[in-house]
Amino acid sequence: MVLSFILQIQETAVSTLGTTPEVTHERLRWFDLLAKGGPVMVPIAILLVITIYVWVYKFITINGQSKIDDRLIPQVKDQLVLGNLKSAKSYVSNVNTSIARVVDTGLDMVGSPMNEVESGLETASNIEIMEMEKHMGVLRIVAGIAPMLGFIGTIGGVIKIFYDISTTNDISISVISAGLYQKMITSGFGLLTGIIAYGAFNILTMKVERFALKLQRAAFDFIRIINTKE
Repeated sequence: MVLSFILQIQETAVSTLGTTPEVTHERLRWFDLLAKGGPVMVPIAILLVITIYVWVYKFITINGQSKIDDRLIPQVKDQLVLGNLKSAKSYVSNVNTSIARVVDTGLDMVGSPMNEVESGLETASNIEIMEMEKHMGVLRIVAGIAPMLGFIGTIGGVIKIFYDISTTNDISISVISAGLYQKMITSGFGLLTGIIAYGAFNILTMKVERFALKLQRAAFDFIRIINTKE
């Protein structure tokens, strides 16, 4: 009896294996997956493109304007000691950097009272810093808006789930999957865009702050040169 029972199990297993359907694995395509996020994905994608563009553009611009010419201050000092103010201005005008423009402002004010020279250098430095920070506020705005758009997509996905259930009276995974896709993809993509924008803003801010210290140092060195000359 036991032997017949074992033989029956073996026959059932063999018949089951023989009738098992083949499982096909569909390759996941990122574009198709993102498209399931719905219309909210369009503005989030636009914000991501804007973030990358502003980040790259400002990174290149700040790097170019914050270059340090180690010969600038010594050369200006040598020319001023010799009394060659025009030669000093000519040298500075050929250096297209923020520090050179600040020093050029100081050279224009040579002979003025020291408090006016200091005020002029401070104003010129602030202008250069503000010029570097221009358009960086866009990244801060994107960092706040993108996750909120993702949250709106999440709400839309939840609404879609309940709507599909109410119209079909079916709570199977095939019915609610479309809403789940929209809910999860939009929230994830919006959060990712916000993180990129937030990181880009802080990276650029740190670069500007480090350069601001160098700019103050250059202005201080120039004031020392003027005091020594006098």
